[in-house]
Amino acid sequence: MALIGYARVSTIGQENGLETQKQLLKEAGCKKIFFEKVTGTSTIKRNELKEVIEFLENGDTLVVTKIDRLARSIIDLNKIVKELNDKGVNIRFLKENMEFNADKNNNSLQNLLFNILGSFAQFERDIIVERTEEGRARAKKQGKHMGRPAQDKKAIQKALKLYDDRKTNEMSVNDISKITGVPRSTIYAELKKIQE
Repeated sequence: MALIGYARVSTIGQENGLETQKQLLKEAGCKKIFFEKVTGTSTIKRNELKEVIEFLENGDTLVVTKIDRLARSIIDLNKIVKELNDKGVNIRFLKENMEFNADKNNNSLQNLLFNILGSFAQFERDIIVERTEEGRARAKKQGKHMGRPAQDKKAIQKALKLYDDRKTNEMSVNDISKITGVPRSTIYAELKKIQE
């Protein structure tokens, strides 16, 4: 009967939020914490969520700081809670002060509140997506370039040359990326084009 934590942030720039969640989970008594930096809109790419679900055993409690950290979709949220409860695992949400126990029926008011809060999380996500799309459309209309800036061809050539000379210069791809300013992903993409 262990308390296991799960923390999630959407982007790499939210490390502070992740650390805050981990601290709150430790204060709640979690001995082990699974965490990841991935969007909550889908459960498909959330490897740590899959791992924690597999790790949890009958009688354990999954502790999450907020409902929207577990899922941003009301369908995913209900699916995860049901899957865990069916497995005999309790789920506790700290901010909302809610717990769903596997061994007893939860009251109808709590279920209603849970679904309302989950719907707000999904609504908030939908609004963010809408605003992002509107902003992109506006920028495109004004002729602004969308996406990453185009890479300097000379810098790419220099990076590829340094890559080819790795036996003599003993440089890693990280070193080459730092020196030339060309991202590692671009170096690998250009190498792939050459090999095709």
